[in-house]
Amino acid sequence: MLKKLYLPGILLFTITIISSSSLFAQAERPSLGVGVMIGEPTGVSVKKYMSERGAFDIGAAWSLANQNEALHIHANLLFQDNITKNPSLFFYHGVGARVLFASNAKVGIRAPLGLTYIFPNIPFDMFVEIAPILDVTPDIAFAGNGGVGVRYYF
Repeated sequence: MLKKLYLPGILLFTITIISSSSLFAQAERPSLGVGVMIGEPTGVSVKKYMSERGAFDIGAAWSLANQNEALHIHANLLFQDNITKNPSLFFYHGVGARVLFASNAKVGIRAPLGLTYIFPNIPFDMFVEIAPILDVTPDIAFAGNGGVGVRYYF
């Protein structure tokens, strides 16, 4: 029964986040990006810029770690800064949450760190990210995510 609720739950969550984030100021460049992330977990990534330095991202993906396939959903508030004289390369950090829907479901606090390259003349970005996680239910434990991805902005 729960498996039948996964896709509608993800869609509702995504629509709610995107529609509520449209209340924030728009950046000069396109502010909504949709793409894929490959790593642990592997799936869909959505990023919404709220300002030049702030963004909100969500991911819905399959966690394949430890041969225990599970649906992984995360949401983060991100802050980014230029780290070089290159105006297209950004370091970002943030805080968020993740839920792992496995036979032993887990909820945790996520602290993503990464690099984003925003292409100057086309509406794409590329990113690489690591995210330490402190699971708080059902037991306190450390975990982590990491991967690379691309997004198209419109």
